[in-house]
Amino acid sequence: MNGAHDMGGAHGFGPVVAEVDEPWFHAEWERRVFAMVIATGAGGLWNIDAGRFAREDRPPGEYLDMSYFEIWLAGLERLLAERGYPSKVLAAADVPAAMARGGPATRPSDRPARFAVGDRVRTRNTHPHTHTRLPRYARGRVGTVERLHGTHVFPDSNAHFAGEDPQWLYTVRFTARELWGSDAPDSVSIDAFEPYLEPA
Repeated sequence: MNGAHDMGGAHGFGPVVAEVDEPWFHAEWERRVFAMVIATGAGGLWNIDAGRFAREDRPPGEYLDMSYFEIWLAGLERLLAERGYPSKVLAAADVPAAMARGGPATRPSDRPARFAVGDRVRTRNTHPHTHTRLPRYARGRVGTVERLHGTHVFPDSNAHFAGEDPQWLYTVRFTARELWGSDAPDSVSIDAFEPYLEPA
């Protein structure tokens, strides 16, 4: 999905300025929003990819006008409206264990990996209307496979409750020049699922 959330490498937003010793939350309401998202997600009505899509899928003007945790709250409101309220309640005492447990996305698969470390690959230049984890700035670009991570839940289908569809996940390294032109130094690595890639 080509939305305002996918602004990596886009011009006009200025530099990213890191805040020294930045706290996790700048206000108490941000902490509460984060806790509500985690607690309601534990009810099992949606998954991490559906949560991401609910935050991404907003008109650009609305998305860019919101703060980070305002976007999280808006995504939660959408999910609750669409999926209903969770029946399971995450008690305060159970929060640390739930946060530590996480939700592993690795899945078994009998399918061999299509690519190997050192292979040159090109990312597909697609513009889906729904959720994807392939950043817009890396589409249609040539890189080199650096690492294989095994098979994982495929976010593009999982976000829409269309099944986990496990896919091979690779780390692909691109020269920054390939992504942003002759003035860009160094390189950038992204994690890319197999359906995003083709041989270069």
